[in-house]
Amino acid sequence: MQAQIVKSSYASFQYGAIRSDGKLFVTENEVSFEPFGKEFSLGPYNLSRQSIAKVEQCKGMAGGIIPITSDAIRITMLNNDTYEFILANPEQWIDCLSH
Repeated sequence: MQAQIVKSSYASFQYGAIRSDGKLFVTENEVSFEPFGKEFSLGPYNLSRQSIAKVEQCKGMAGGIIPITSDAIRITMLNNDTYEFILANPEQWIDCLSH
C-alpha cells in the first residue's frame, strides 16, 4: 500500500554549488525528493519525519555563495545532516513539516 501524499511541489535540492531539480513530497511518515536527472547523484532522498530536528526558512544560493532567493527551506535531521530545498511558499512547507 502506497502512503498518501500530504503535500507536493517542484523543488530544487541544493548542495553547495550543485543543484538538482525534481519533486518534493510529504507523506505522513516521510519527506521525499525525486530528482528529474541522476547526473549529480543528488537524490532520491527519503527522510523520516520522526528524525527531523527542525525546519527553517533559508536563502537559496547561486553557485553556493550568492543569495538569490529567500524561497528555500533547510531541514535539519537529528544527526545534524541538512537538506536545503528551493521551492515556492516556504512558510507553508515549514508549517506542514512542523506538525
